[in-house]
Amino acid sequence: MAQESMNIQWYPGHMTKTRRQIEADLKQVDAVCEIVDARIPISSRNPDIDAICGDKPRIVILNRLDLADPAATRRWAEAFRRKGIAAVATDCKNRKGIADFQPAVRQVLQEKLRRNAVRGMNRPLRVMVVGIPNVGKSTLINQIAGRKGAKAENRPGVTRGKQWITVDSGLLLLDTPGILWPKFEDPQVGMMLSYTGAVKDDILDLEALACQLMELLHQRYPQALMARYGVEAPPLTPGYTLLEMAGRKRGFLVSGGEIHTERMAKVLLEEFRSGKLGRFTLEEPMEDAYGGKESLGN
Repeated sequence: MAQESMNIQWYPGHMTKTRRQIEADLKQVDAVCEIVDARIPISSRNPDIDAICGDKPRIVILNRLDLADPAATRRWAEAFRRKGIAAVATDCKNRKGIADFQPAVRQVLQEKLRRNAVRGMNRPLRVMVVGIPNVGKSTLINQIAGRKGAKAENRPGVTRGKQWITVDSGLLLLDTPGILWPKFEDPQVGMMLSYTGAVKDDILDLEALACQLMELLHQRYPQALMARYGVEAPPLTPGYTLLEMAGRKRGFLVSGGEIHTERMAKVLLEEFRSGKLGRFTLEEPMEDAYGGKESLGN
């Protein structure tokens, strides 16, 4: 299946404005918190963020812990920490990890807190929260603040404008619109973002997308496909064949006994995104995954 079909352009004009806004607002904050999807920590981060944020202290949130492979999330968190980057894994549905956020902020900014104490200053810490659209940024902020302060919907890119949210007297969060980038250097990034719903489905071929996801899950988590759809096949089985097998097991047939693969594709994507299919991480930590050979994230 051709990867070229996923080499889509998706950089609306408002994204350029958003980048300029974030660059201007950096002067007002002490640290930057970057939220990524724990299922795809490489593909769900904006590679422009490093250049935008410069030397500001950083925290990485591995969000949607409830949908990711727990063992893989631990490996990712350890990889960030080995590089000296604070990492917190969160599950907003059950508030898991939310209580770890403020201690992580204080750890990252402990030198600033020490200087403020020496000077007798008691200013709240200011943290900018950044992330691509539909990564759960506003929902996470609301959980941290304990109230509905940041507007969010379950659609890509709906947070409008910047918003200051008061967590308590010692912490302010600056929510920003999700920012994407002009193009994908690696078409695989587009695929990963499409699997999780960060790219709107109406600009994609859902059957092609589902076939690619089937192949990836068959490679990494074949037991999940067997348990959910009764799919058992040799390695390197084409994705369309896997999709047909699942559709037949589900009874998705049309006249003439043909398999309704489009219906099966929609079911697969919905069950992957909702967690009904299981908990998966599609990317593993690599030394050069975040910005070159030196580090993850620098």
